[in-house]
Amino acid sequence: MKSWNSFVRFLIAGIIISASFSVLSQSYDLEQVIVEPYADTIKRTGKLDFKRTLNLSFKSSGYLTELSVDEGQYFEKDQLLASLDTTELLQNKNATFAQLLQAKREVNRQKKLLENALNSEQDLDIALTQVETTRAAYQIAFYNFEKAQVIAPFSGVVLNRYTELGELQSPGHEILKIAALDKNWVVKVALTGSEVSQVRLGQKVNVSLQALGVVIGEVSKIPAIANTDGNMFIIEVLLPNLTLKSGIVAGQIAEITIDFTSDNFVYRLPISALISVDDNGQAIVITKNDQELTYQHYDIYRLDNQFLYLFASVDDQPIQIVTSGWQHIKLGK
Repeated sequence: MKSWNSFVRFLIAGIIISASFSVLSQSYDLEQVIVEPYADTIKRTGKLDFKRTLNLSFKSSGYLTELSVDEGQYFEKDQLLASLDTTELLQNKNATFAQLLQAKREVNRQKKLLENALNSEQDLDIALTQVETTRAAYQIAFYNFEKAQVIAPFSGVVLNRYTELGELQSPGHEILKIAALDKNWVVKVALTGSEVSQVRLGQKVNVSLQALGVVIGEVSKIPAIANTDGNMFIIEVLLPNLTLKSGIVAGQIAEITIDFTSDNFVYRLPISALISVDDNGQAIVITKNDQELTYQHYDIYRLDNQFLYLFASVDDQPIQIVTSGWQHIKLGK
């Protein structure tokens, strides 16, 4: 009798364990997934730089007699930055002005002679032509005299200095490289081809700077072709609200965050719902329809560490997806 009781207890224990295993084998999580526009976040690190720089030079030749700024120094709009010795240029301007006055007197003389029939119309035309020629020469001399000084076209900072006091300057030879500070700060960031296709001009971007924290920027440049180094696309994010007193310098590291929503529609599933990928590159998942679980194959839009994105149309209906526990489900192929 004792032996029989032991057998019964063992049998009941086996039934309980078997039932528990059966329940466990069918334990899974379901989630209803709806169609939504594909949205994601791009996080990248770039460098702070100037959007535009300007190289300054003289129009005329001469010896450099004044240079009021050096590398790293700030200046104001209309400030005198550099000047040449203008002795020769001033003399040339005065000489051409005297020639212009003489040419005008000659025109008056030819007019009086013509009134007395002492010359011809051709003589007067020659005198008038001489006035225009000397006027042009005077305007050029006056322009060259004015361009013997370099005046700041905007408020900014000196990036490079290429000359020294006393050096002979030639026309077009660079003396300073400058950059504006107002609406001229950008962060240059490298993106892949798939990432740059999600970015739009004027799109708002969060930019994190060590000295300022998070500021708002906007995408101001998207290249048409990739650069030769790494086949990446270098976009520019303009920081319009940064000022001189912001405590920033070119070359600082900045982190950008770009949130975007595309025109494509997807089902967004937890990555845990992915069973495998078939030979055609389609994702295999388990769906539930009318209380029946079945394997389904979907085209993959994108895959990351958290989510699986499946191609969908805007009119597609929600689907019930097994997001976890599919390992315990036994279905026919």
